[in-house]
Amino acid sequence: MQSIIDAIEQWIRDFLVGAVTGNLSDMFHDVNSKVATIASEVGKTPETWNSGVFSIILSLSRNVVVPIAGLVIAAVLTYELISMIIDKNNLHDIDTFMFFKWAFKSAAAAIIVNHTFDFIIAIFQVAQTMVQRSAGVINTSASIDITSALTNITTQLEAMELGELFALMLETWVMTFAMKVMGLVITVILYGRMIEIYLYASVGPLPFATFMNREWGNIGTNYVRGLAALGLQGFFIMVCVGIYAVLVNALTLGGDLQAALWSCAAYTVLLCFSLFKTGSVAKGILNAH
Repeated sequence: MQSIIDAIEQWIRDFLVGAVTGNLSDMFHDVNSKVATIASEVGKTPETWNSGVFSIILSLSRNVVVPIAGLVIAAVLTYELISMIIDKNNLHDIDTFMFFKWAFKSAAAAIIVNHTFDFIIAIFQVAQTMVQRSAGVINTSASIDITSALTNITTQLEAMELGELFALMLETWVMTFAMKVMGLVITVILYGRMIEIYLYASVGPLPFATFMNREWGNIGTNYVRGLAALGLQGFFIMVCVGIYAVLVNALTLGGDLQAALWSCAAYTVLLCFSLFKTGSVAKGILNAH
């Protein structure tokens, strides 16, 4: 009878140890894959992230927004011509060069609006160069060698009581689920940044149409700052991933297992919070609003 009880107890122990090690393996696999996903997604330009969406945005910009931008150019330059005439004492102090300057501004405005997407892509290509170069400096691998650590972990688990194993199984299951939720949050942040980029790009001709006017030009200037901030945000995301990788690689699973688990969870929450802040930090540095 005692042998049957011991066999049942050993079966339960093996089941709990297997569940805990399986949860740990899944949790750190999710951490490793999510870090790799961040590094991959941030390194893409709007054109390479999703060519179908980029094609739609490009078509909307050229067919819907550019004609309206033409009207904006006409209104802005007409206002500027009237202002120039008034400033010259109603043509009493006429300077013929000002008409050549006005014609040059008109031509430059038309060229800028027609090549808006070229300027936008150029801005993000510069930003992606920063991201790609930072990937060579920052260690974006946050992998914990869970395979080699499982032997020590298993030995540590087998020395625990059944109640402790059951509590640890529930704890690791909750943490695994929380990691998946935080992974979803990180994905939303990355996708939200790209959607924001597409929204900016879709109406690009409108703010670009104001560049040639001194009074209205701050609209276009702030728009470019916003684009640059979105590009700089990608670099800050890589910095956050690099910091996270260093913190996670410092964890030791062979010692206090629960402390390592809670530390990893805390670092992942910190990563999510940091990624949320990257956009506002980038805009604050470039004074974009």
